[in-house]
Amino acid sequence: VYKLMETDKKFGLLKAGSRILDIGAAPGSWSLWALQRLAGKGFLAAIDLQDLGMQSPYPDFLFLRGDLYDPELRSRLIAAGPFNLVLSDAAPATTGNRIVDQGGSEAIVEAVIDYAMEALSPGGAMVAKIFQGGAEAALLKRLRLSFAQARGFKPEACRSESFETYLVATGYRGSK
Repeated sequence: VYKLMETDKKFGLLKAGSRILDIGAAPGSWSLWALQRLAGKGFLAAIDLQDLGMQSPYPDFLFLRGDLYDPELRSRLIAAGPFNLVLSDAAPATTGNRIVDQGGSEAIVEAVIDYAMEALSPGGAMVAKIFQGGAEAALLKRLRLSFAQARGFKPEACRSESFETYLVATGYRGSK
């Protein structure tokens, strides 16, 4: 959760009353931290293939267990919007083959961007983890078409040897 805390501090993402979508939420630390920050004044929807390792005491929380690519689950999540913030710390099941793992990570980020384009309200933001490998520039270019600002950000909480970083986009203007 330190990565999200640092990202939020730098970009001011979580605001009182926010509506948040957390894609790839398990084990649940990002969702729990966001819910605590919202303190019952907002809404959080989350999806993951795995169950969350938490029980939420918050009434404004929706968790769907399943695949983010499932059209029915996607429709349910989109219907729960619009959202002010789309978060994703999702990663593919790693194989140990960096090229394969980067491709899996890129596919997840593409899906997260698709969700953001459909589910964000104007002015909204998106944060998505990606394994570095060359796709970041093209993804940032895509984000800059619809957001006022988009950039890569590696929180200090990431291990220096890790090849993960985050794409942060703010000021959603609508899909183009």
